[in-house]
Amino acid sequence: MTAADGARAPDDYDEFGLLHENADECGLTLDPDLVLERGFLEVEPGRRLSYIRWGTAEPELVLLHGGGQNAHTWDSVALALGRPAIAVDLPGHGHSFRRADRDYGPWRNAAALEVALPRLAPEGAVVVGMSLGGVTAIHLAAKRPDLCRRAVVVDVTPQVNAPGRSMTTQERGSVALIAGPPEYESLEEMVDAAVALNPSRPASAVRRGVRHNALRDADGRWRWRYDLFGPLPEGTTRDLWDFTPLWDDVSSIRVPAMLVRGGLSRFVLDEDAAEMRRRLPDLRVEVVDGAGHAVQSDRPLELARLIEDFAFAGT
Repeated sequence: MTAADGARAPDDYDEFGLLHENADECGLTLDPDLVLERGFLEVEPGRRLSYIRWGTAEPELVLLHGGGQNAHTWDSVALALGRPAIAVDLPGHGHSFRRADRDYGPWRNAAALEVALPRLAPEGAVVVGMSLGGVTAIHLAAKRPDLCRRAVVVDVTPQVNAPGRSMTTQERGSVALIAGPPEYESLEEMVDAAVALNPSRPASAVRRGVRHNALRDADGRWRWRYDLFGPLPEGTTRDLWDFTPLWDDVSSIRVPAMLVRGGLSRFVLDEDAAEMRRRLPDLRVEVVDGAGHAVQSDRPLELARLIEDFAFAGT
């Protein structure tokens, strides 16, 4: 395996050096000739979108993570698929740019992707988005079907943050960490907080995910590698996390689409999936048993098989 970009994170760790763990957990063989690259693309003046490029061939997939995650959440799925891909750090996440207004919703995300994807994955066969990445894919598919020829939406619908809907901390899982403390005294403290919310996932996998999503400051304290903490700027009047207006986008989608639900997740209710299917009669709906909200982390091989069958069967 070769990292084509030698740049390191500020706390100097090899972000591709843990892939052997992903391979071992999934029973896969890590190709020693696999080329991975951390890249950056300016999408607005002074604002660079970061991504991981899997392989050197023309990307066939675009992978969009959920809120509070980053491109590495797709490592196991990308290994299982073995296809050239682009895994994006959405704005406000990972190594991508930050916004002063903290508007990291699907509309702003899609605007950045409209600039990036014609250069990064102009012929991509499918956009796969989980949670925040999933609602971003919904908007992109409705607005720019030339950039999202097939859409896989993982465990989310526009109803996910609807007023009046609530879940317990355990039902929210790792998503609950977004409301937790922004800083920690040690990496182990971060890991312990994440493990407690993911009791069914191997602790080694949770630790790896935390390491990819954590940054050590100059004072030795650790913080999450996303910009979702703190109050919104003064003058912000609308709810940036109300995605219900995207139901109109669902009705406008004309590309093949698949909704993948986690069998243990409460983020998508039966009535939400029914509404998706009502608006998209040809929608394919799959449920992955034993998976929570983060299907790509809980059951990566099953999700990879569904993506392969949906996007590439017969090609």
